[in-house]
Amino acid sequence: MSALVLFGRGRRGLCAAAPAVGIVVGLLALTGPLLAPHPLDTPVTAPYAGPGDGAVLGGDQLGRDVLSRLLHGGDALIAGALVVAVVVTCLASVLGCVAVLAPRLGRLIERTADLVILVPPVLGFMLLALAWPGGRRLAVTAAAVILGTPYAVRVVAAAAAPLAGAGFVEAAVAGGERLWRVALREILPNLRATVLALFGLRFVEAVYVISMAGFLQLGPQPPEADWALMIRENAPGILLNPWSVVAPAAAIAALAIATNLAANTLAPRTRGGAAPRGGDAR
Repeated sequence: MSALVLFGRGRRGLCAAAPAVGIVVGLLALTGPLLAPHPLDTPVTAPYAGPGDGAVLGGDQLGRDVLSRLLHGGDALIAGALVVAVVVTCLASVLGCVAVLAPRLGRLIERTADLVILVPPVLGFMLLALAWPGGRRLAVTAAAVILGTPYAVRVVAAAAAPLAGAGFVEAAVAGGERLWRVALREILPNLRATVLALFGLRFVEAVYVISMAGFLQLGPQPPEADWALMIRENAPGILLNPWSVVAPAAAIAALAIATNLAANTLAPRTRGGAAPRGGDAR
């Protein structure tokens, strides 16, 4: 029993610290270029040299400072993942709520979502990247939005379905409220926990998806500094300088885990007997 108590306390402490960890990682990534000790593309040591006086984390395949490139490589990833998470969450929230209020439109949205979900993500990314040769990061962001929205729509629609027949929603519809106003004013405010959790999951997925695209060189191209690209470039020398691969991989993992735990911690707690609050009750 004591072990379970300690585990529960440790888990709660980890979840409570997650927002701070996520903020620290995000700030380091965004302000990293100002803190980098060396220029981005200037060799400062031998290729794959270990940590030393000139390079705290050693050198990469060209002898460039791993720490400097690590500090330069996170801002674009975080910005891209944030854009994807915001756009997907907003689109899914609106479409999911509308789908449960208009059955015909809802069936069309669900069928379209089912078709897009069947497309393998890697294939979708490759098709869009090849069709948009100069897109790079923009093409990856657009592909992440297109491929991530259908699943998110199904999640929101499933959470909103029990509310579609609630009294305050029927009263709003009977009163002549427009569909989008009912969706945004009556249903969506009761899905705060779902939307916040969905935002966290979409951000984490966007981090992994954009990193995967970078690893496959579908997004950023050398000599750009990017965490996923650093892993790909330095993988052959991992035995010579493990930090050239471990550091960017740990940064991606810390960002994703901290964001997921933070979203879970900040999500409103629902009570079993609590009734949804409609527009008339406010």
